[in-house]
Amino acid sequence: IRPGILERLDAGEIVIGDGGFVFALEKRGYVKAGPWTPEAAAEHPEAVRQLHREFLRAGANVMQTFTFYASDDKLENRGNKLTFTGAQINEAACDLAREVANEGDALVAGGVSQTPSYLSCKSEAEVKAIFKKQLDVFIKKNVDFLIAEYFEHVEEAVWAVEVLKETGKPVAASLCIGPEGDMHGVSPAECAVKLVKAGAQIVGVNCHFDPMTCVKAVKMMKEGVEKAGLKAHYMVQPLAYHTPDCSCQGFIDLPEFPFGLEPRILTRWDMHKYAREAYNAGIHFIGGCCGFEPYHIRAVAEELALERGFLPAASEKHGNWGAGLEMHTKPWYTCLFVCFRARRDYWENLKPASGRPTCPSMSVPDGWGVTKGHADLMQQKEATSQDQLKQLFDRSKSH
Repeated sequence: IRPGILERLDAGEIVIGDGGFVFALEKRGYVKAGPWTPEAAAEHPEAVRQLHREFLRAGANVMQTFTFYASDDKLENRGNKLTFTGAQINEAACDLAREVANEGDALVAGGVSQTPSYLSCKSEAEVKAIFKKQLDVFIKKNVDFLIAEYFEHVEEAVWAVEVLKETGKPVAASLCIGPEGDMHGVSPAECAVKLVKAGAQIVGVNCHFDPMTCVKAVKMMKEGVEKAGLKAHYMVQPLAYHTPDCSCQGFIDLPEFPFGLEPRILTRWDMHKYAREAYNAGIHFIGGCCGFEPYHIRAVAEELALERGFLPAASEKHGNWGAGLEMHTKPWYTCLFVCFRARRDYWENLKPASGRPTCPSMSVPDGWGVTKGHADLMQQKEATSQDQLKQLFDRSKSH
């Protein structure tokens, strides 16, 4: 029997999460930007299976079910019409995650995320009923633990945790917030205390911000939990994009979101720094979210290989700190690479150019500043109308 998530963390092990399935599969042609829903688990299982395998090979030992935004109210939101039900998508995602997890020493985590119903001010009972519907599938498929992830409001995350903990399975809770706190201004420290008191044994942040910003937010969470005399484990699964110019709502307010973010991507060497920073902060569940590809997770696993006691399988095709460059076909390049580039200090200190001389180094976020209860966020099954879009466009001109 494999040790569970809490047994691993209690023993001081480093647990490595996988990467950002939604963005990775959108780039591969299996997810539609806008809805960001995970029907590919049922429509194109081979694509989801392959991505799981690549993350497993890269060193991840948590296979998170591809169930992001798989609640019924999200699947049928704003004109999104699918041929599969939420239950079918969730079941397919669980089966794929378990199949690949069994190919290694990985655990399966069933995930729920924020709902359109909460943004539309539905009641606590109504929102919890949505989580319960997803949870029924996770119980049926016997996932190893549960994650409430990608919540902008700690109130909704607490509701999710209260539902998930009823299963008796370990519960992790991850907010998509930065150091400024959630969308209602609740600090990371206070958010973490609320989540732990609700029953979460692992707390942290995911998405919306770059690795170092997310690590800073989790540090604040850790300080808050310890100050309150509580205990928890900590997780971080950030973006693979640099976000020094982001405000409270993170990268979704950037003018480059979602189709022009590539110039912001972190290198594999940036990921080494992230992994070390997270580990030194006492965070032992370290993974990634949007923008993370398998090579990013491999970099995390390679940086922490000494602590973990092994390298990931994918390191068979990756020389340590550029060592594979010694095998270059052209001998004059080999001399250049061995003398200068097959070294850790070269890659650690490199300041990569963007190759875009007319582009700024940072952007001005849109900063819509709206959240739960605002008229713009009242959700509907029908597609957004032209009149609704015109109102938003007119407002953005004066913004």
